[in-house]
Amino acid sequence: MVSGKKAATSATGPARKARKLRDALHRHGYLYYSLDAPEVPDAEYDCLMRELVALETAHPELCSADSPTQRVGGAPLAAFGQLKHRIPMLSLDNAFSDEQVQEFDRRVRERLGAPAAVGYSCEPKLDGLAVSVTYERGVLVQGATRGDGETGEDITQNLKTIAALPLKLRGAGWPRVLEVRGEVFMPLAGFEKFNREAAARGEKTLVNPRNAAAGSLRQLDPRISASRPLDIFIYACGYVEGRQLPRRQSEILHMLMKWGFRICPQSSVVGSLEGCLAYYREIGAARATLPYQIDGVVYKVNELASQEKLGFVSRAPRWAIAHKFPAEEALSSVRDIEWQVGRTGTLTPVARLEPVFVGGVTVSNATLHNFDELSRKDVRIGDKVVIRRAGDVIPEVVRVIIERGLRRSAPIVAPVTCPSCGEPVARDPEQAALRCLRGRLCPAQRKEEIKHFASRRALDIHGLGDKLVEQLVDANLLRTPADLFGLSVAQLAQLERMGEKSAHKLHAAIATAKRTTLPRFLYALGIRDVGEATALALAQHFAGLAGLRAADADAIQQVPDVGPVVAAHVEAFFRDRDNQAMLGRLIASGIDWPAMPARTSAGRFAGQVFVLTGTLSGMTRIEAQQAIIARGGKVSGSVSKKTHYVVAGADAGSKLAKAASLGVTVIAEDAFAAMLRK
Repeated sequence: MVSGKKAATSATGPARKARKLRDALHRHGYLYYSLDAPEVPDAEYDCLMRELVALETAHPELCSADSPTQRVGGAPLAAFGQLKHRIPMLSLDNAFSDEQVQEFDRRVRERLGAPAAVGYSCEPKLDGLAVSVTYERGVLVQGATRGDGETGEDITQNLKTIAALPLKLRGAGWPRVLEVRGEVFMPLAGFEKFNREAAARGEKTLVNPRNAAAGSLRQLDPRISASRPLDIFIYACGYVEGRQLPRRQSEILHMLMKWGFRICPQSSVVGSLEGCLAYYREIGAARATLPYQIDGVVYKVNELASQEKLGFVSRAPRWAIAHKFPAEEALSSVRDIEWQVGRTGTLTPVARLEPVFVGGVTVSNATLHNFDELSRKDVRIGDKVVIRRAGDVIPEVVRVIIERGLRRSAPIVAPVTCPSCGEPVARDPEQAALRCLRGRLCPAQRKEEIKHFASRRALDIHGLGDKLVEQLVDANLLRTPADLFGLSVAQLAQLERMGEKSAHKLHAAIATAKRTTLPRFLYALGIRDVGEATALALAQHFAGLAGLRAADADAIQQVPDVGPVVAAHVEAFFRDRDNQAMLGRLIASGIDWPAMPARTSAGRFAGQVFVLTGTLSGMTRIEAQQAIIARGGKVSGSVSKKTHYVVAGADAGSKLAKAASLGVTVIAEDAFAAMLRK
């Protein structure tokens, strides 16, 4: 007698029917989502799906990982796991003008030794969430967010809910292992429909399509992801095993489309720089009519052999660049202008605005930089102003719109007293700024000083956020950073939203922070104009705190890269009696650091100058600096013709452009780590 399970899986039983239903649903999904050429109405597709669901319910053993029924989402997760990318997911350098794109093309042709035109694959730059999806033997097995480029979050179940993403590849000839990269987004029509229906139900609406896509994929309950109208375009291959890929980016896209992936229909190939700029203008003109949100276009050298020859700089390829559209602007009204007091006493004017949606977020505040900038733009309370926001840049007031016949309020007058402590302010001729000179006697400066002292690149006190610092200062429990090490668990537990368990954790974190390094400690002190690089240079030169405390400005100025202004600030800090008392209390509390590594002239890096920029993932910046010093090298805070290497981590800034202009070698963190291992 044949068992029910065996009968179900026989070639002539329900197994064959399930396979035919799956194949039919995969085919119709491909025609609908990838080719936009459906052959059957939605009702017939739904009928096939219901038939497969019923069959798999009756015979659970027939349910496979690539079944279309698996898109509905499984049980909620407790937390996302971590997945390490086999090949890092790199970010792109940005260009904001035609001239910058021309410079990119010039560098490409020079490095390739190709004075003639270079061909590029062009595509819109979607404003969504970058993901990686891995297939083994044609079946989707794993998906992850980009994360920090090296490691992302495991969102496999959520990605499976996206109907446009194949659970099983079509055709034949795919590799044993295929990793593809793409962008998940929420189409504008789906976003608007979702919000209309949510509003009708009295539920919270989504802020913008980009945040909606990212938030939908990061739901611990995949059923919520399944309820969101998400889509995906695939634009590249990552790790591939078991097959040689075509040698052009455009051919790879065509191959991926044959395997069932949805490729952006606006992708194109051009033969020159002029073609790139024409494509940019064409997409820019069509931007408002596209069914999805974009913030620019991407150019990639089309020949893969040329891509390999060009290589990478930091975490970005030399063979691709994102040409961004101009920053988004919007109109708002100035409700008030307030003055914020920074750590060093600088007063910054901030415009409080009527909330306005710009650049994907609601903006209520915008910087006016300093009083001179405020006066130059002549911004007044009640004015209608243009607000600009580009990416993660702090929103700023661009200009005032003068309305004819409308009476304006009086011009803003520079404050004569500090808004925090009420003491007179002075004009700082060095920085054209207004400054409160009371230091930590001013509550605002005291708060900012302690926030800086506890920050990640300083003493890195985990759990001591801005709100807690403000509470502690307002309660008069903190007057200097040294007071942190005298706080009791009972005092911490009395703070708002701080229970006994959290208080014990924070108290332990403060104790742990006592073990630090001399460069971190000097940076944490918040001496004016002393950043991480200068703190390291001071630590290297004096090798300990005692020598630095006793040094005068002339001696401090002997430190490489320290000029007379910074030297004067350092001397003034250590001559101040209050600072001397605070340092004594910090040392007495047990704060300590290991001896600085001895400088050597015989190490592997002897005579070489390094500059560090961006965030390193495998080590702290201080650890990297000390590793260079121990090998005889020097670490500088600025790029010059004397620089030998720029070590670039994630989110590297303007130092990369300076290095490129001077022809300085830029190396990524993994290459730097390899140098250290030699």
